[in-house]
Amino acid sequence: MCDNEFMETLELSVVIPAYNEEKRIQRTISKICEYFKDKNAAFEVIVVDDGSIDSTRKIVSSMINEFPNVKLIVHSKNAGKGAAVQTGVLAAKGKMVLVSDADLSTPISEIEKMEHFIFEGYDIVIGSRKLKDSVIPIPQPWHRKLSGWIFQFLVHQILRLSISDTQCGFKLFKLEVAKKIFSNLKHKGFIFDVEILFRATQLNYCIKEIGVIWMNSPYSTVRIFRDSIRMFIDLIKIRFGK
Repeated sequence: MCDNEFMETLELSVVIPAYNEEKRIQRTISKICEYFKDKNAAFEVIVVDDGSIDSTRKIVSSMINEFPNVKLIVHSKNAGKGAAVQTGVLAAKGKMVLVSDADLSTPISEIEKMEHFIFEGYDIVIGSRKLKDSVIPIPQPWHRKLSGWIFQFLVHQILRLSISDTQCGFKLFKLEVAKKIFSNLKHKGFIFDVEILFRATQLNYCIKEIGVIWMNSPYSTVRIFRDSIRMFIDLIKIRFGK
């Protein structure tokens, strides 16, 4: 049974992991801050620079005077997307935590579809690109579709997770739930999403998956064979708590 007790106020932390995002981070921060300012919402944006070697850190720092809700946390060296998200979540102070990719592939306004499920008692609400009401204006290239299909097949077979899209970078958590499942994160790379969702199901947290708008990023790269082998190994480790 899901817990229905949750304060009906939007106090939100937005966590953005960033690695070499100089081309996109300024636009993303501006869009997020302007959106929540228009809503008169109490919010913070936590950007975790994961050891970038471009101008990401400098750009974020320069925006803090204009957008005082923005906070920058810096990793001295690249530790992985999962590590960056973990750092941001553990620093978050809002009653809800939204994890969003730095490219804002899912528009920030999609949170409007998600937040009321938290108020209804769900612990985690995750965006999906695989449901009937998902909107994908620009389809992925075939090799990324194939890689995604292979990955989700392995997730279902090995972990028995009944989630159609574990990897969409737009997830909303109750703060206490996020901190609990991220506090002992073992897998710091891209597969961290699967680990936290697997742990959440083991802890009997209520998860809601909803369709969202998602714009394909042309900057992502996939190596199907190499990544599939790594996926399989990492999923086996997650299954047995390693």
